[in-house]
Amino acid sequence: MKNLLTVLFAACALAFANSATAADSVIRIGAIYPLSGALASTGSELKGAIELAVDLINQPHPELKGVPGATGSGLAHLGGAKIEVVFADSQGKPEIGQAEAERLIDQEHVVALIGAYQSAVTKTTSRIAEQRGVPYLNPESSSPELTERGFKWFFRTTPNDETFIGNMMQFLDTLKSVPTKRIAVVYENTDFGVNTAKAVERFAKQASREVVASIPYSAGTASVNSETQKLAAAKPDVAIFASYTSDAILFVRTMRETNYAPPVLLANDAGFIDSRFVSEVGPQVQGVLTRDVWANDLYTMKPVTKQLNDMFKARSGGKELNGNSARSLQGMLVLAQAIDRAGSTKPEAIRQALAATDLSADQVVIMPWAGVKFDANGQNERGQGLILQLVDGGYATVWPERYKQRQDLPTVPFAWKR
Repeated sequence: MKNLLTVLFAACALAFANSATAADSVIRIGAIYPLSGALASTGSELKGAIELAVDLINQPHPELKGVPGATGSGLAHLGGAKIEVVFADSQGKPEIGQAEAERLIDQEHVVALIGAYQSAVTKTTSRIAEQRGVPYLNPESSSPELTERGFKWFFRTTPNDETFIGNMMQFLDTLKSVPTKRIAVVYENTDFGVNTAKAVERFAKQASREVVASIPYSAGTASVNSETQKLAAAKPDVAIFASYTSDAILFVRTMRETNYAPPVLLANDAGFIDSRFVSEVGPQVQGVLTRDVWANDLYTMKPVTKQLNDMFKARSGGKELNGNSARSLQGMLVLAQAIDRAGSTKPEAIRQALAATDLSADQVVIMPWAGVKFDANGQNERGQGLILQLVDGGYATVWPERYKQRQDLPTVPFAWKR
């Protein structure tokens, strides 16, 4: 009897020890973003959103209701293991991002990667993940080519530029007070910009619109005088921009100096929604339009989004969630849910769990999407875009109509505010 009790005691002790070990263990995920350089302000916001998602997963938040993945107790199917994110700085450069992806996988031994905002950086970093057989979740990059490479380890939650540009054309169809037939597209000569221009060409034609000017420029350039002159000379009804933050600010300032304003200025997200853009030149460009995937006024339909926005503001020095950071937050929750469902840190198990993801709109409370379900190429089939307009200190939703909160918007044509 004594020997039996000893064996039982030892077994219980071992089970407790194993449970404690599982509960105390961490799951390391690598996150690659531009944390320095021209896009540091955006990178900082994305990092903050990822950190908020990790906090929602790891720590209790009883005030939150109905945020799938935000368990507050770690990953249940891995014994309560906590998520730990190892951040890497791409500096906004594809080659540095690639080196950081190699380091995160080979030296930090992360089980998955998330990132990397810029499509050009996502392209190189995800190629390393594909070669190493490591799952890669991309929440923000929109170049269609990223899911046209036949990769099996790459998954993207955000809609791509083809969806977004198609949404733009649908929105322009609703503007009856101004002409919208003549389109100009201004874009940086990277994956993001070039693929935006290609999508504009294709979808404009389908919508019986004419692209009267296609104007590329070098990202991070010191002057856009020539490009602005070309844009003004083309006399478009609508100017569509694909620019990151510093370039978006430079274009606004240059156009204002030359007293040129396109009747409709419609941005493909990116720099135009960055908090730095809104604070530095926002007062001058009231009425500018942008496609997006998220807006603060959506909390009237989903109150939990206001709670999440308030939590983000408290952690970020008063900055609001935007379409970039909200996508990062959602992406991190989707990745964590997949790892939890896998019940394993083995790459193939995580990959299979991501491929099997099937979330409804109610399970994707942050984003105004029909859910998350990946097709054979790793593209979320259930995402869509919004069109927002800059009014006062922030953006308001103007399309689709079901998400519109202010009936006096949109106001067009666009004009400089003095």
